[in-house]
Amino acid sequence: MPPNTTATTGDTATTGAAPAKSGRKKGRKARLIVLVLVLAVIGGIAFGAYWSISTVRASFPQTKGSITLQGLSGPVDVKRDGNGIPQIYASSDEDLFMAQGFVQAQDRFYEMDVRRHMTAGRLSEMFGKSQVKNDEFLRTLGWDRIAGQEYDTKLSAATKKYLQAYAKGVNAYLQGKDGKDISLEYAALGFTNDYKPEKWTPVDSISWLKAMAWDLRGNMQDEIDRALMTSRLGPQQIQDLYPEYPYSRNKPIVQEGQYDELTHSFQQSGASGASQNTGTTGTTGTSGTTGGATGGSAGSTGTTGSSTSTTSGSSLTSQLAGLYNVLDDVPTAVGVNGQGIGSNSWVVSGKYTITKKPLLANDPHLSASLPSVWYQMGLHCRSVSTTCQYDVTGYTFAGMPGVIIGHNANIAWGMTNSRVDVTDLYLEKVSANGYLYDGKIRPFKTREETIKVAGGASKKIVVRQTKDGMPLLSDRDDELVQVGKRATVNTAAPDRGDGYGIALRWTALDPGTSMDAVFALDKAADWSDFRQAAALFDVPSQNLVYADTDNHIGYTLPGRIPTRSSADDGSIPAPGWDSKYRWTGFIKQNELPYEYNPKRGYIVTANQAVVDKDKYPYNLTTDWGYGARSQRITDLIESKIKDGGKISTDDMRQMQLDNSSEIAKLLVPKLLKINLDDKNVRDAQKLLEGWDYTQESDSAAAAYFNAVWRNILKLAFGNKLPKELRVKGQCLWVDKIDSTGPVDDDTKVRECGERDADQAQPDGGDRWFEVVRTLMEKPDSDWWKTPKSGTRPPANNMDQLFRRAMIDARWELTAKLGKDIDTWSWGRLHRLFLKNQTLGTDGPKALQYVLNRGPWKLSGGEATVNATGWNAAGGYNVVWVPSMRMVVNLADFDKSRWINLTGASGHAFSAHYTDQTSLWAKGELLPWSFSAKAVDDSTSDTLVLKP
Repeated sequence: MPPNTTATTGDTATTGAAPAKSGRKKGRKARLIVLVLVLAVIGGIAFGAYWSISTVRASFPQTKGSITLQGLSGPVDVKRDGNGIPQIYASSDEDLFMAQGFVQAQDRFYEMDVRRHMTAGRLSEMFGKSQVKNDEFLRTLGWDRIAGQEYDTKLSAATKKYLQAYAKGVNAYLQGKDGKDISLEYAALGFTNDYKPEKWTPVDSISWLKAMAWDLRGNMQDEIDRALMTSRLGPQQIQDLYPEYPYSRNKPIVQEGQYDELTHSFQQSGASGASQNTGTTGTTGTSGTTGGATGGSAGSTGTTGSSTSTTSGSSLTSQLAGLYNVLDDVPTAVGVNGQGIGSNSWVVSGKYTITKKPLLANDPHLSASLPSVWYQMGLHCRSVSTTCQYDVTGYTFAGMPGVIIGHNANIAWGMTNSRVDVTDLYLEKVSANGYLYDGKIRPFKTREETIKVAGGASKKIVVRQTKDGMPLLSDRDDELVQVGKRATVNTAAPDRGDGYGIALRWTALDPGTSMDAVFALDKAADWSDFRQAAALFDVPSQNLVYADTDNHIGYTLPGRIPTRSSADDGSIPAPGWDSKYRWTGFIKQNELPYEYNPKRGYIVTANQAVVDKDKYPYNLTTDWGYGARSQRITDLIESKIKDGGKISTDDMRQMQLDNSSEIAKLLVPKLLKINLDDKNVRDAQKLLEGWDYTQESDSAAAAYFNAVWRNILKLAFGNKLPKELRVKGQCLWVDKIDSTGPVDDDTKVRECGERDADQAQPDGGDRWFEVVRTLMEKPDSDWWKTPKSGTRPPANNMDQLFRRAMIDARWELTAKLGKDIDTWSWGRLHRLFLKNQTLGTDGPKALQYVLNRGPWKLSGGEATVNATGWNAAGGYNVVWVPSMRMVVNLADFDKSRWINLTGASGHAFSAHYTDQTSLWAKGELLPWSFSAKAVDDSTSDTLVLKP
């Protein structure tokens, strides 16, 4: 039975205030407050004047005329359209990538600089002591060390040459510039820090792939959550919250073709499934993007709050004096971790399109950041040859050469996170002399790291690793310390003592060839090239969809994916002291699932299961997405092509905007049958009558339903989870627990949640859809029981809990939106705020005002195709979004369409800072020029880079 809990409304403390000794002191205090306010206003004016006159103008890039760059072999043209999106034309590969580095630095160098400091665990050098915890964690992971090893030992000579050219271009931009000449953020840092940007290196570019891989690493958070749940929930209850994937209802990606033949050959040959990934040499691979967080979620940092100097100096200086103490969890950068994080991509064969050639759509779902993680551009050789091989356009990351997602003259590709399990946490029995392994104590490998801190003393840490390179993360992460205290082990396990250490095995901690894959993919000419390229893309493992101008479509799953023994399925932390739980090898690339020209004529990937578990010999993961989005996309495609219908480019766009709520279709018929006594609640219930389940921003029904859904989750599950999974600051009276679990003596203790609102559970993603769907078949389940709270009635079954949720939702929205339901709308709850991920997050208010934008009232919702995600445990604000959208038309690339979340520029007052956001919010797409003529027709500014 789930532990009994009772919600509290929070504590209030009453203190007796001593009477003032004199009216004179009251007056003096009032004058002091007025003085502070006046100084703040004066400071704000000074702040604005400084920015508008000096820094803003100095940091804007030159986009017309010509600039001489040392190192170019010939002239390069940089043509920008009306949205500032650059198309680069060169006559050699090195000139092309050098120009790419220069142009990206013009628009986004501050973002690039923060990213490289994050990946190297050096944020404290920019922002001071608030980032030491983050840096400790990131130094322990050692992303930049692995990137350096990749550069030295794994990457091809051509890739190194391109990385060097890119770095040369970035450094050409930096030459002779002070911080204020680069961006206003550096000018702000200059008030508290003498930081100066360093030269760019090839390793800086490679490291960002590690940051992306961290957020797309698989089920590590699920492993942690399941371990933490054991303090309050039993094995069956935890299983209830992680139901089986519904293969019969939500189809996997690969439904026909190659993996069936592969399975047959395995069965005939009796292959064991413990094979080594040999990879292939060849051309092309790509990087993936869908997921989310990097530095912000990697470490465990506390909120320090902003500080204000009380010493002498101008008001502006006082506002900025404590700048480096307020940058908590910098940067979010890529995204947040959550069950809702994902992506959509699909491709439709020419036999079902108006153009008679394939159409391909993609929209990766990541956290909302400003500027967007994506950077749009084209890289064009004036004449494709052996000396200049590229003619490609699409989305890349500022700080990385090449294109990650997009198309060239022959093929197009998209990506979604595969969610295959490439991480495992290991419990380690740690002693003074090392760690236990197969009955023997083995010494840790250790290294000392020195963290330099702006405005403070450096800090030294010791990183401990096992013999096979697994870092001991629990030395740095408080949540993992709790996992070590609570993770379930069998009776043969060594004495737990104060808890086990937690080590990480992760494919990205081994040097790889993903950077080779990016360049190879960009010049792939056909399916064979594409597959060879994918084999180079070892981390992160992504679903890759494919289309070409010869009317072929395909899908492949690349990646370095581990195999495990029968003792370990990767779902919970494994015993590190027993060698049988170590990885047994890696799946060979030619044994991974793929499809080519399936008979059904389309392929959909949206983080669902890759293959049916009964038709493939390897266990890829225990934690797929549950397929709500993928099945909805499939249904939309099927509805368009039935009876001979054809799909257009705009049809693909409209599918990306589908707001239909799958959980609403399941629950609303049930909610309409609930008898309600309160007229006000009945009025809200009537909003659901005739509702079509679409979550438009102006829909009152969508607002009320999502509030009911949030309260169902809170009552049935959220209030029964341990504090480590609940929202920070939300407090409950709960059963007391000891080392063995809940104490059965009715003793209650007050516990407050510990997770950030966008990380807490239940988050409301499609795993929770499946949990509720399954439990609706058990209307008397203990999960549906919840105690009385204040005037709210208790619930002893599903109908009673639904009634309680409808009541709670009505009064929650009354508080948030007003009593008059005619004024309610989903967009008033479901808002997008775009925040600069450093100074705009926790910096001085004046800086936040300058750097941040919003809100936008959005349609869409959790686990819908238009996945404007919100965390049901934390509230309704948007926390992840379709970070870009594209539709590629293989019949005429110039009729393709694209959009970015923000804009090309990272400069706060640039016309291209957020010029795409309002269009994005409306679901519109921009023209996407590719041919030389189309680019010329759309060009607004031309800059010539001269040798």
